[in-house]
Amino acid sequence: MGVTARIRTRDGWAVSHAVVTVTDMRGTQVLRAEADAEGAVRDGTPLEPGPYTVIVTAVGYAPAASSAIVTASGRAEVGTVTLARIGGTELPPPGPWTVDPAHSGVNAVAQHLGISSVHGRFTDFTAAIEVAPDDVTKSRVEAVIRAASIDTGNATRDEHLRSADFLDVQRYPEITYRSTGLTVAGTDRWTVRGELAMRGVVRPVDLDLAYLGTGADPWGGTRAAFRATTQLQREDFAMNYNQVVQAGIAAIGTTLKVELDVQAVQGESLPQV
Repeated sequence: MGVTARIRTRDGWAVSHAVVTVTDMRGTQVLRAEADAEGAVRDGTPLEPGPYTVIVTAVGYAPAASSAIVTASGRAEVGTVTLARIGGTELPPPGPWTVDPAHSGVNAVAQHLGISSVHGRFTDFTAAIEVAPDDVTKSRVEAVIRAASIDTGNATRDEHLRSADFLDVQRYPEITYRSTGLTVAGTDRWTVRGELAMRGVVRPVDLDLAYLGTGADPWGGTRAAFRATTQLQREDFAMNYNQVVQAGIAAIGTTLKVELDVQAVQGESLPQV
């Protein structure tokens, strides 16, 4: 065995698309190998005994270089190489993730009478996330919300929101969101670009996204947490109803602040608990 190595992020996740390059003391490349799906490099090319430089690169990560000594057996054990993401915060491991509705929230806030806020949430929704392995900007998310599940804590108001004045759930039972791209917005921020379909209208909507980290759950799985926010204009989705009270103040504000608290489970389905 020539060179063995394990490539990991700072969070301990495998970097499956890493490339290991070995050069001799003259700077001549003598070996190039790619990591497997587990972030492991095992190349059987024997090397001449002596000192070498090992350089590890991966798209989206800062390169790392270290020295290695090849023994008389012709092999070098580089060990674990940790790569730091360019731009800051680490990301969850690539692959499919399923949003857990029981531990997530789709919330909206509207102004009421110009002086206070009404808080609502949707209680029935599904969503899936695909974290791209080589380029995080190629990651995707899709979500489906059952419009009739709106809950503001007041039955009369909720029935009005389900009516044709607002969500019109009889004609448009689902609200959907499909991402079209992802861009870096800061050291720990991303902008998700996508299309929101609501009440028969499709509009481009951007989400301000923050990744909060990962951790193990009690059922043997891995979970990732995200927070996202955006603002919507009701008129953009043909919800023009309003009631004007005294002094010309609208009963319900035209701007909706949307707040998403997302907990996703690694894999294509939720655990059976």
